Amino acid sequence: MFGVRLPRYRTKSGLFDDIVAAQIRRLSAAWPQLVKPVQFAVEDVPPVQSDVWQDASSTTSRGFPAQHGVPARIVLYRMPLQMQVTNRMELQWAIRDELVSQIAELYGRRPEEIDPDWGM
Repeated sequence: MFGVRLPRYRTKSGLFDDIVAAQIRRLSAAWPQLVKPVQFAVEDVPPVQSDVWQDASSTTSRGFPAQHGVPARIVLYRMPLQMQVTNRMELQWAIRDELVSQIAELYGRRPEEIDPDWGM
């Protein structure tokens, strides 16, 4: 029997969700006016559509601008991101970079404006 806070209780997808939530909280503290109106989601893999696979950058995340009363959305794709890294620290950086780049793209800013450590 393991308690809910012990490492063996967490699944890979649960840990991924925790890292995403922590990065969103961090970015929201720094840029509340940019992060608050955006909805965030995690999917296991990108949808199977020909237009999605033509752009390699959309295999790890995708941003959807606000339109017709629907708020802006950012979707991270868990399995492609996990396949690119070898440890938890790299996963944190990859998630951070994906979120920052998608937020920057939604608002027409450079990622370095949102997070000076982006890409490091």
